[in-house]
Amino acid sequence: MGILPRMNNDVALGLAWYVVFVLSLSFHEAAHAFAVMKLGDKTAYYGGQVSLHPFAHMRREPIGMIVLPIISYILNGWMIGWASAPYDTAWAQRHPKREIMMAMAGPAGNLILAIAGVVIIRAGYAMGYFSPPDSITFSHIADVETAGWANSIAVMTSILFTLNLVLFIFNLLPIPPLDGSCLVPLVLDSENAYKYKALTSQPSVAIIGLIIAWQCFGYIFAPVHLFAINLLYAGHHYGG
Repeated sequence: MGILPRMNNDVALGLAWYVVFVLSLSFHEAAHAFAVMKLGDKTAYYGGQVSLHPFAHMRREPIGMIVLPIISYILNGWMIGWASAPYDTAWAQRHPKREIMMAMAGPAGNLILAIAGVVIIRAGYAMGYFSPPDSITFSHIADVETAGWANSIAVMTSILFTLNLVLFIFNLLPIPPLDGSCLVPLVLDSENAYKYKALTSQPSVAIIGLIIAWQCFGYIFAPVHLFAINLLYAGHHYGG
């Protein structure tokens, strides 16, 4: 008798995860695509990526947006995956500053969604629907004062806030192939910047970079997340 409710809760939480995950990745890539279109390269526009519709991005990256997120959630209880927006590398070489603006648009999109999560949680708190929880988890940033729809919104918003904070910080790491790696040439001379770009275009470097970034990320994210939670609930003094 007790197994079915647990299964239903797991499925409901998995669906909430997947909806927020797909929408967040779609927003990230649509931000890249919109920025690069406005900056003069219409490659992503012609590919259909200047869109918030998830199908536009799922068609381009079915493994990263469908298969891997579901498998990683089943195995680990959280989701990983990827999406991408195409751009003309020749355009990027001609306009390095525009390339940086294009790269930063994706994390900026995630920051917007994280802030939206803050606004919703604070509004629910002010109206008496939400309250600060005793302990924080990825999908539990707000307790609910009433059952039903408020609980669903609390879970979705908790995932929205934390997931997009993860995507924002992770993608800003200055490690290829992450968006933040585009900032490295700013501190290099033209010759070394060219060598750096050539090096980071190698697939093996991208794989190694992702492994390094993943190993480092926990040490970076934990204090930032705690700081953000204590800003969200000023005066409650959550500890590490």
